[in-house]
Amino acid sequence: MAGILRKIITLSNQYIEYVVAFTVIAVIGIIIIPMPAPLLDLLLVFNITLSVIMFLLTLFTKNVLEFSTFPTLLLITTMLRLSLNISSTRLILSEGYAGQVIDAFANFVTGNNYIVGAVIFIIIVIVQMIVVTSGASRVSEVSARFTLDAMPGKQMAIDADLNSGTITEAIAKKRRQDLQREASFYGAMDGASKFVKGDAIASIIITLINLVGGILIYGVQSGIGVVEALNVFGKLTIGDGLVSQIPSLLISVASGILVTRSDDGLDFGTSVVGELFGVSKAIMVAAVILLLIALVPAFPTLPFLIVALILGGLGYLLMENEKNENELAMTKVESQKETSNSGEREENIATYQVEPISLEIGYGLISLVDEGNDDNLINHITAIRRQCASEMGIMVNPIRIRDNLQLGPNEYTIKIKGNKVAGGELYTQRYLIIDPGNSDFELDGIPTKEPSFGLDALWIEEANREKADLKGYTIVEPVTVLVTHLKEVIKKNSAELLGRQEVKQLLEGIKERYNVVVDELIPDILSLGEVQKVLQNLLKENVPIYDLVTILEALADNGMMTKDIEVLTEQVRYTLRRTIVKNYLNRDGVLMVMTVHPDLEELIGNNIQKSMSGSIPVLQPDIIHKVFDNINHSINSLMINGIEPIILTSPKIRIAFRNLISFTFPNVPVLSLHEIPNDIEIEAVGQVEKL
Repeated sequence: MAGILRKIITLSNQYIEYVVAFTVIAVIGIIIIPMPAPLLDLLLVFNITLSVIMFLLTLFTKNVLEFSTFPTLLLITTMLRLSLNISSTRLILSEGYAGQVIDAFANFVTGNNYIVGAVIFIIIVIVQMIVVTSGASRVSEVSARFTLDAMPGKQMAIDADLNSGTITEAIAKKRRQDLQREASFYGAMDGASKFVKGDAIASIIITLINLVGGILIYGVQSGIGVVEALNVFGKLTIGDGLVSQIPSLLISVASGILVTRSDDGLDFGTSVVGELFGVSKAIMVAAVILLLIALVPAFPTLPFLIVALILGGLGYLLMENEKNENELAMTKVESQKETSNSGEREENIATYQVEPISLEIGYGLISLVDEGNDDNLINHITAIRRQCASEMGIMVNPIRIRDNLQLGPNEYTIKIKGNKVAGGELYTQRYLIIDPGNSDFELDGIPTKEPSFGLDALWIEEANREKADLKGYTIVEPVTVLVTHLKEVIKKNSAELLGRQEVKQLLEGIKERYNVVVDELIPDILSLGEVQKVLQNLLKENVPIYDLVTILEALADNGMMTKDIEVLTEQVRYTLRRTIVKNYLNRDGVLMVMTVHPDLEELIGNNIQKSMSGSIPVLQPDIIHKVFDNINHSINSLMINGIEPIILTSPKIRIAFRNLISFTFPNVPVLSLHEIPNDIEIEAVGQVEKL
């Protein structure tokens, strides 16, 4: 028997969608096909059962998403009631009998007075339409509005948790889906409540048709007296109305309970009992008040006295329970005080650690993180992290986005380890136009500087976008401006973002395939910190580290001979020479460089000293000033001709010369002859002199 049941359940699960489809079609078919009284009885019982189940489910659900199909079920059950109402009307008017269920309701509720039944029917309809359905519809409307208004803030909170590592991407995706489902649920409930109102009105009309039509048919055609016909059809009509309206009332109350629930993670019964009878003081005060009312001569003493005694006993039990819980809590706190305090200190320290990188935005830019927009900031940041991994070889930590009311509405700030490193201003309803060749714009707008590269730019309105396109300006959307700026900040500060933890993650990522070189290098030859410093030195000069295996092999080959980080970095650069040079070749594959005058090379080479910041030449200030002026003049000349400035030195002075000019000319690469492959053609287009 159990095996047969399992097979039936399995088959029903496989074909459930077809069963539901045929059931919905059958609900519509009931309107057309005449139903015999026994089958109508069965369907009426099914309707009552379904309404009871839906009512109970709303009491046991912990949040609205556990019963998200309720609005659709509300429509289907409404159609089922109307179909059954039409079928019962057909039986009442044609046969004067509509089955045992309707007859039982008519005799039980109305007794010998159908007017009483009519009054009860009207009261039920009024309660359902004016009180329950109208209230539930209004709550659904307001809830949907507030849910939609709160969506950007809730989405930002989810994204902040994701970027901080508190939740996984799968959990964040589920929370976003739940947020959208919740808004859709309240919107659907607002519309579904209108069906219940229409159902109540239709029930009144059908009831009147039953009453008037039955009297006319049997009073005029069959010759039965009007009073006798009214007595028969009055009871049947009221019974039919009650059979349809009681399930409707149950579902209406269920909808009201569902939309007014607060999402506290508990079912309705647990929440009500815990909150209504959870405060002993309130229960005791209520007991005293009822006891005083019982002593008033005009009021019945016994009912008030009984309830007062029950509440008093309940309040006393609650007070004793609270006292025991407080004693247990105090004992637990005292026994674990030292451990708890130390743990709390550790937790506080971890909680207030700054993020490696974060983005703060003004309230006017919150729309950029809207999940409903495919071109939102979150998707762009995810793409940035992938690009940084593929272009530079580093895994950027999750970028936390938070709103900052201290910023202007259109401002944003990029922070690294809690310190502001960049910022800017965006206009979400405008577009940024850039003209690399001329800053004299012929359009109206807000003048600004493109934040990534410092070019003159203009914020224009949507109406001027077509004109800007015709004039050949580069048009950039606000989110692209922010994303480009963020990417450049990450590239510029990539060395600072690469900590020991990040290096360990990189090594673990390749260890499965290249465990030999990793195990040989760390910790026998170099420590994790020494490897980190070499990688940071490479990133400082925009050398990608995505060929990590080659870097580690070079360190393993040279790490036994020296522990000097600068020397190790130069050895790695030599190994990566093709990777370094390929980004600086022109279209013809030629490396166009500025060379350093031999006298200046000799002067620098004879005056190199080690310092905390690395090797640096100790020269007279006037000589440094002349060298910088000469470099600046050469760079300007090359850029006018569209040539990227690159300085080529001997291997002996490359590090020192790079350290010398890095603060004044941070974007000028310095290469050594040692790093140029033999098959690369070199063309000298300038020379750095001391003058």
